[in-house]
Amino acid sequence: MKIDVLSLFPEMFTGVFGSSILRKAEEKQAVSYNVVNFREFSESKHGTVDDYPYGGGAGMVLKAQPIFSAVEHLQQQCESKKPRVILLCPQGERYNQKKAEELAAEEHLIFICGHYEGYDERIREHLVTDEISLGDYVLTGGELGAMVIIDSVVRLLPGVLGNEDSPVKDSYSSGLLEHPHYTRPHDFRGYKVPETLMSGNHKKIDEWRMKESLKRTYTRRPDLLEHMQLTEQEKKWLDEIKKESDLLQ
Repeated sequence: MKIDVLSLFPEMFTGVFGSSILRKAEEKQAVSYNVVNFREFSESKHGTVDDYPYGGGAGMVLKAQPIFSAVEHLQQQCESKKPRVILLCPQGERYNQKKAEELAAEEHLIFICGHYEGYDERIREHLVTDEISLGDYVLTGGELGAMVIIDSVVRLLPGVLGNEDSPVKDSYSSGLLEHPHYTRPHDFRGYKVPETLMSGNHKKIDEWRMKESLKRTYTRRPDLLEHMQLTEQEKKWLDEIKKESDLLQ
């Protein structure tokens, strides 16, 4: 995968792309990163990338020309199919694991990180393929949002994680929150690991993990269960969890 990022502050990405899984992914040649300061594509002699909004109002608006020129330059260098152009924006669709999996199947992603009051609307209408928001809040710029999305996508690429089952079993990948995890020692300050996990019976362990995933999802994110396709056994476990929860209230 090739990932290009358009940002006025490219130095923000140095530590992120040079650390942990993102660095290892590039070393394994699963991905390549390229951060571009789109100010360099401004046709203004002063490198201007923003201007006052038509009609008046507070703040400055990013001009269309520098961003169009930067994206078109990157598209011309692309040998694969047309890349996805992603605009980081509070008005975009809320990001989730399903979207991460969708983007992980692409060959080329271009992220546009904005600042100031907003973007010239023609960028949205005629250049981008996706508008994404991390949630119902506003950040100073799109850089942090791009970092989060890139991290969640790159870890899904083949060969990036040591254990190929890891991304499949993560929270949200199955639609449920992930079950609890334990490691040694078995007894820490009197807090003990559930005996089922010590049994060596893999069928019982799998059942315990599924029940705990259902329980954790029901208690923390019941909205995730509204559209899930559960097996008959999972429905029975969920009914038991609901009854237990009612008794505790």
